[in-house]
Amino acid sequence: MPRILVWDVAVRLVHWLMVILVPLLWWTAEEGHMDWHRSLGLTMFALVLFRLIWGLVGTWTARFLPMIRRLGSLKSYLAHLRTRKYSPSFGHSPLAVLGVFALLTALATQIATGLFAVDVDGLESGPLAILISFDTGRQLAEIHEFNFNLLAILIGLHISAVAVYHFLFKATLVGPMITGYRLRADFPEQTLPENRPRLVPAIVAVALTLGFVVAILNF
Repeated sequence: MPRILVWDVAVRLVHWLMVILVPLLWWTAEEGHMDWHRSLGLTMFALVLFRLIWGLVGTWTARFLPMIRRLGSLKSYLAHLRTRKYSPSFGHSPLAVLGVFALLTALATQIATGLFAVDVDGLESGPLAILISFDTGRQLAEIHEFNFNLLAILIGLHISAVAVYHFLFKATLVGPMITGYRLRADFPEQTLPENRPRLVPAIVAVALTLGFVVAILNF
């Protein structure tokens, strides 16, 4: 049957790399492998920064403005879910939009605090910690630790939501995030927006991201 692109390669790659990086970042911090932790943290910084840029210039389902507009139908969407009337959304559902923004905010906070964080004895610190005082660096380190707990809760809620949709509503969510495609028949009688890959914006987004990462490495 005819298929239609829902999630472009960039969205899928960023998503699954984040899935891998979060537990690795936790493990390296717990085990004291701070060199690895900093390298992985910069990698996460690049992913989040790229995703933020891609949210402005990427494909339709990747962009933030359509997501924000979709929040206007959140109340009716929740009302349909309460009656177990589920129909697939082309892109993020109104409820998923809230999850995306919450997770990106938590990840951005985690990265920003990590860049400036300083440990108790001052021997380990983020690459930009030189810009602030020791006391400020310690405060940011505490926020960094607390925020990870919040991030873990949000990730748990995200996984739980995917499980609920799968078992209660028989929704196919993981597959399209792997392949990028859904059946056109999943969206009957809907006029879908153009969602073709965008090569030039992708190159610009990658270049900007690499530029910021190199600037931090050479600070």
